[in-house]
Amino acid sequence: MVAFRPWRTLKFYFKTGMSEPIRFLFRGEVRELREAPPTQTILQHLREDLHCTGTKEGCAEGDCGACTVVVGSLEDGHLALKSINACIQFTPTLDGKALFTVEDLAAADGALHPVQQALVECHGSQCGFCTPGFAMSLWGMYIKQEGRVPARCEIIDALSGNLCRCTGYRPIIDAARRMVELPPVAFDKPALAERLRGLQRSHGFSYTAHGQRFHVPRTLDELVALRAAHPDAVLLAGSTDVGLWVTKQLRTLGDVIYLGQVEALKTVSEDAGMLEIGAGVSLQDAYAALCERYPAELSELWQRFASLPIRNAGTLGGNVANGSPIGDSMPWLIALGSQVVLRSKEGPRVLALEDFYLGYQQKDLRAGEFVQAVRVPLPAAGLRFRTYKLAKRFDQDISAVCAAFAVMLDGDTIVDARIAFGGMAATPKRAHEAEAVLRGQAWSEATLRAAMAALTRDYAPLSDARASGSYRMRTAQNLLHRFWLETRTENPLPASAVNAFASL
Repeated sequence: MVAFRPWRTLKFYFKTGMSEPIRFLFRGEVRELREAPPTQTILQHLREDLHCTGTKEGCAEGDCGACTVVVGSLEDGHLALKSINACIQFTPTLDGKALFTVEDLAAADGALHPVQQALVECHGSQCGFCTPGFAMSLWGMYIKQEGRVPARCEIIDALSGNLCRCTGYRPIIDAARRMVELPPVAFDKPALAERLRGLQRSHGFSYTAHGQRFHVPRTLDELVALRAAHPDAVLLAGSTDVGLWVTKQLRTLGDVIYLGQVEALKTVSEDAGMLEIGAGVSLQDAYAALCERYPAELSELWQRFASLPIRNAGTLGGNVANGSPIGDSMPWLIALGSQVVLRSKEGPRVLALEDFYLGYQQKDLRAGEFVQAVRVPLPAAGLRFRTYKLAKRFDQDISAVCAAFAVMLDGDTIVDARIAFGGMAATPKRAHEAEAVLRGQAWSEATLRAAMAALTRDYAPLSDARASGSYRMRTAQNLLHRFWLETRTENPLPASAVNAFASL
């Protein structure tokens, strides 16, 4: 066995003693940055340095979409174009990528792009402040559709990250249909991919400015070595949480290790009955893979998990590492019996995900460790599994309660039961008392009622701005009842019928 020598892996950072520049494509040219603060946002760089003021700041937390831009990158050698929120993404994350803003849409002679023309024809702009963000979300969709008329659900999902305070969504949705009816404007994807290949680095790099260092490893070995050398550095994945530390909490991050260029963290594979999702896989791609295996159980949660730009940037590994008690991924991951793979210079360490959370914002994470992957059990015969999210809004809202139920049946007998909730405790937490009531019993209404009562022994939920403790307990019990209605062996109700009943 070769000894672990982090200094060999880190030697590329010290070739010249000087910081390497950030390089990205913008307006057809390669732009190099040497003096931008490492935690300067892309939005700040656009407005303050490049004077491209079409991109707006509305919320500075990735909610309103006024700052929406599209970033092009190479993923496994292929071009990917994704809408993101420029207000919470740091400028160094652009290295090796292409940035597109609303200023890129119109032709050189001033002719409007079909997206812009459709917004004009359909009266899709009112006060106009949010319009550039909507235009960029539509442009990202236009490039993806390649002339195909989008379904309404696709339009709604593409615009889920854009808020119009004038309540003008109907004409914007009309514009999304109209844009593909206008004379098309081609976008040369192969040419962009080729230019991006010329910007790719063969190794990681370190960008230093204003007394801060932004490390960008490209291999797992480089990341392991960096983490060992800088155990207190901030790990940055999708920036959907860390970005707000800077824009809202005004925190100084110190050294940062960015995970977004480590290809080994972006893989999805199956082995031994488990789906392994690398910590760098985006939420959008992770849920796409998961919904191939659990389509009926996870599709609605996928749609309701934040917005498309947030899902494009954020990662499942980051969601798990954050460990928020109101995060939407952890309850169902725990209910399925998922595992987290941790990595350090000592090698990998595997934990049951439920054992990873020790207390509020406290994880079983040793010095020099990071989340490498999440392992999710594949569907098994006899499994009844559902997850539910309760929030004040359908789109873009934090859960008051997120519930997940997984019951293994042999005929009508419960062989095993796993129940987990978010929003009910200081951590995502299993309902051990309710599970014990269920095991070995018939999946009947009497058993259900006993399990609903047992939930009061599992949780003592707090009251806050999203919901009262009593509301949380009542809805947690009602969600368990709903799960039984949908999965009972005798005359189960389809989810659509339960939804209709719940709306009365």
